[in-house]
Amino acid sequence: MLLLVAQLISFASLRFMFNLTPTVRILLFINIGVFLLATQLGLGWLALYPVGSQSFQPWQFLTYMFMHGGLGHIFGNMFGLISFGPLLEQRWGPQRFLTFWLICGIGAGILYSGVRFYELNKMNEARLAFQQEPSGVAFADFFRDNAPEARGFEVVAAALQRNPDDAGLIASANETIDAIFSRSFNSPMVGASGALFGILFAFAYLFPNTELMLLFFPFPIKAKYFVALYGIYELYAGFKRVPGDNVAHFAHLGGILIGFILLKLWERNRTRMY
Repeated sequence: MLLLVAQLISFASLRFMFNLTPTVRILLFINIGVFLLATQLGLGWLALYPVGSQSFQPWQFLTYMFMHGGLGHIFGNMFGLISFGPLLEQRWGPQRFLTFWLICGIGAGILYSGVRFYELNKMNEARLAFQQEPSGVAFADFFRDNAPEARGFEVVAAALQRNPDDAGLIASANETIDAIFSRSFNSPMVGASGALFGILFAFAYLFPNTELMLLFFPFPIKAKYFVALYGIYELYAGFKRVPGDNVAHFAHLGGILIGFILLKLWERNRTRMY
């Protein structure tokens, strides 16, 4: 995942890059350690599988946030952690910072799983509808709604429309749709992005006027505007997915939402200033 935070240099990151706070340092080492182990051992059982999948386990709501899909993925998330985490940990203390990180990550995983359950249920309904009434139009609609990145389905759809009673063509189409559904139903989510987006929101909420510099944007932008624009982008990207987009946008939004709720609860029940 090409996370925009990987392109971000903040004044806070320059200050804390080599002066990491204890919890940020521990989280950094754990994530790097798990990433290195996963490259050798797999550790796929730590990823978050869709609810209902045979590979799903409840502990995955916690463990998925320590798994990453590649060097770019872990670099972006860990860069965001060391950029924005130290200042928040200094303000809150280690225990509250770790609590916030974990709750945002777990909450983002739960919210994303709810959205994914809804999406997979719709996909399954379309799959069963095609089995009941196979047609070229239904075949094409399934791909446009559930696998827009696929190519070549138009040829099969046209052939099926011309030959609606071809048993071999129908069987092949059903096999293809079943394979797509099975692949989606057993595709896990990994990464600390949900927790990180909670951190981003908290940083913008507590330090709204801190100026940030983007590598490819020549002007500074205040944290509150950066996070607001980033959240709007994630919302748009979540509903208007483009072919090939495998980013869990609703997990990012879930991290922001959980972060907002948690900050408001702490404000109402705080026993000390932070």
